[in-house]
Parts: sequence; structure tokens; C-alpha cells
Amino acid sequence: MEQTMFTNEVILSWLQYFSQNVPINLSQLKMLDITGKNKNLIPTIMSNRAVLVFTDAGHPEIFYDMWNAELGDCVIWYNEGSDPSGEIKHDKVSDMINRGINYCAAMVILNPKAATNHHIGMENSRFASGSVHYVCREVRAIIMNKLNLGDQDNICIISGESIAVEAAIIASEGSVIAVEYDRRDLNTMKCNVDKFGLNNVIIVESLEDGILSKLPVPDVAFIVASPRISGEIKSLLAINPVMDFVIYTLDFEILNSLPALFRETGLERTEAIHIEVSRVNSKNMVEPFPAPWLISAKSVKE
Repeated sequence: MEQTMFTNEVILSWLQYFSQNVPINLSQLKMLDITGKNKNLIPTIMSNRAVLVFTDAGHPEIFYDMWNAELGDCVIWYNEGSDPSGEIKHDKVSDMINRGINYCAAMVILNPKAATNHHIGMENSRFASGSVHYVCREVRAIIMNKLNLGDQDNICIISGESIAVEAAIIASEGSVIAVEYDRRDLNTMKCNVDKFGLNNVIIVESLEDGILSKLPVPDVAFIVASPRISGEIKSLLAINPVMDFVIYTLDFEILNSLPALFRETGLERTEAIHIEVSRVNSKNMVEPFPAPWLISAKSVKE
């Protein structure tokens, strides 16, 4: 169990304090302790109307980051101190962007505009512009369905920037290892991490030099297939021999090579689907999108 300064007794005392001073229903309150690692504050606020946040010193730009994420209308209820006592105050985030947090404290963040339904397959316009050509949202929604992530899963995503963003939001208690070989794509991935306030994404340039041994062990991997795929699968299986895989490819030669690669690496295909998406644009013209194959596989050792 992860150690935290906010024990059950401390949490209960803060709950009592806010229940007496803030007009909220505690049964609707989401609690988030960001004193630990890999906690995503901004996505949590975006998807919950009321969040009780436990924090420590060292967050000088916490309110500026919230304002930059278009959360300026959220209202912060807080007190001046590290104990649940004394006068309570409340201000909009937009009025607190020059403040930081330099002591252990708790605060309630109210966001009446919260998107309480989790949106799988986000609009591409929400992602950082840059070098990446994002997969269309309908295909991404199917990919996320096939990954079937839980909130504590660890996942390795190779060259799948928008998939990494959605995975990090879903696996809020886990970790995402985003492998970006191209320097421009790596920079775009960093922009997305900043834009969405993701603290559970670890960006690496490759799987070489034993980097995976220093990181959380992935439960599942999503790979945009390239000529590197054989080495990638072998590196990942060396860390977790029972890892699950979802492979995305538009390359017919790579698609044909997968059965032999699976036999070589001890994997078996569990599913193969071909996805075609077309939209009718404002001029009533059919607008097609790339039609990928998604191949799911798991270890025969399971």
C-alpha cells in the first residue's frame, strides 16, 4: 500500500470540516491524493463536479495549469493552513493563477461543467497539433475497447500518441510508457502530456539499453507496427512473458508476417479485425479514412 501523510483519520477530519462549510453532498465527492506519484489532477477535475484534493508543498503552478486547461471557472474552497480548521474561503481558479501551494493541505474543487460521461474516442482537435497524424476518433474508440484497460493497468504504447492520452486518463492509477522514436513525435507527445495534465505518462525514445527494467512492468502493449515489431515484442515479453498485445497496421507485408512472428515468440492471435470508416462531409462527399487491421494476441503460457 502506498504511504501517504493523509491517513484515514486525517481524511475524515477534512471531510468533517468541508461538510460543515461547503455546500456539497459528500456522497458525490471524488477524492484524490496527489502527494503520491502519477496522479492526474486535471483529467479528474474535468470529469467530476466535486473533487476533494489532498496535496503537499511544491505545486507552484497548480492553479495556472488548471486555468491553462480551460478550468478557470472552477471554484476552489480552501483555508489558509494545513489543518481542517478556521475560516474557509472560496475563489475561482482564474483568480488564483498566481498562487501556489507551499504546505500540506486539502481543498475542494467544484466544476459544474464537468464532463461526467467518460468520452472514448476524443475529437482530434483536442490533441496538440504537431508532427502527428492522429488516427480518426472512431478507430481510436475501437482500439480502446480492445485494450480493455483498468484503472490500475500499466501499458506500453509504441508510436500511438492519442492512444497514450486516452489510456493515461483511463488507467489513472497505473502508468503509460509512451515509446516515441521520432524526435518530432516525442515533442508532440510531451505537448499532449502538458495539455492534458498527465502525470502517469513516461516518455522514452526506444526500448533499448534495458530501459524497461527501470519502469513499471506493462500488462498490455499497443504497437503501431513497423519493421521493428519483432524486436519490440521480444523486448516486452522479456519483461512480462504473459503480456497481452494489440497491434495496429496498414502494412500488408507486416500483416502477413505476424503469424510466423507469433509462433516464434509464443503468442497466439485472439482476434483480427479490419476497420473502415468513411464520413460524409459538408459538401455531401464521402471522405474515407485509412483502414487499419487490429490484431490482438496473448501468450500461450497463460
